[in-house]
Amino acid sequence: MSDAARSRLIPEVDFNVEGRQNGFIRLFHSVHGSAYGFIPIPVVVLKNGDGPTALFVSGNHGDEYEGQVALCNLAKSLEPAQIKGRVIILPMANFPAGMAGRRTSPIDEGNLNRMFPGTPDGTVTQQIAFFIEHVLIPMSDVVCDLHSGGSSLMYVPCPLIKRSADPGRHAQHLALLEAFGAPLAYMSGGGNGTGTDSTLMGGAERAGRLSLGTELGGAGAVTPAALRIVERGLRNVLVHAGILPEAMRLAGEATRVLEVGGPDYFTYAPENGVFEPVVELGEDVRKGQIAGRIHFPETPWAPSVEFHFARDGFVLCKRVPGRTMRGDCLFHLGSDSAAG
Repeated sequence: MSDAARSRLIPEVDFNVEGRQNGFIRLFHSVHGSAYGFIPIPVVVLKNGDGPTALFVSGNHGDEYEGQVALCNLAKSLEPAQIKGRVIILPMANFPAGMAGRRTSPIDEGNLNRMFPGTPDGTVTQQIAFFIEHVLIPMSDVVCDLHSGGSSLMYVPCPLIKRSADPGRHAQHLALLEAFGAPLAYMSGGGNGTGTDSTLMGGAERAGRLSLGTELGGAGAVTPAALRIVERGLRNVLVHAGILPEAMRLAGEATRVLEVGGPDYFTYAPENGVFEPVVELGEDVRKGQIAGRIHFPETPWAPSVEFHFARDGFVLCKRVPGRTMRGDCLFHLGSDSAAG
């Protein structure tokens, strides 16, 4: 039995039919209030003849909204007659998390982007991961997984790629990154302990597909600036892949490519308390520079605790909520890439 046949999820759409299809991927889930019910994961498929396939995913984390809005707009504005090939749009991949506005699923607490390659008979989130990796990714040539900082972080909006040890592969991913046309981008080395194996982009890498991610802002909101960057970028990815004609490319900007490397790129809360940042997103900082302070309003006479950056860099990301706990990520930096 093929991996695709092992999935228990049933699409209402036929990925090989010409034209536009709107529907749901049915994830059957028997609960007290719905014995034979299913979780309806929305999907849009556009196909026009033979050609490459692009898979666009958002809602991998349910509280990251910029990608969800961008894919809703794309699903409504893109017409099959404009393309050559196929576009698959999955705007709310972790549907239970998206409906709850949470990073993780309220059903099984599953973090979809830590569940790949998934399990066909596992939890709800494991089943979604399995379907994406074993059904959707294999039929795709390029995969875009749209993220942002969600409820707890705010990013300078940017696309990203994972670092590849294969020079040819790296060049292909770098060309995709630059085609996106954002003013800022970065290459990730997994310095925050995520790695790549358990992520959607890791699944694309296992399948040998080109992949690109994003961090599009955050704070549980959508900004016009981030939306402009991602909507232009998605159009340009389709042009780069040969799905849209060159005439539909949207003028981008020269891309400053940063690297995010080891643990010293990340700054964490040293104590429980209230976080006071002393730098902002987009600033250049130096090793040893004060990054912020932790205050203790419950004992206001107690001295605050200062913490400092462990390296030089550009502030890519900053925590949003003021109340924080030891171990929370407060900042992460990027440094200009020699390889970019």
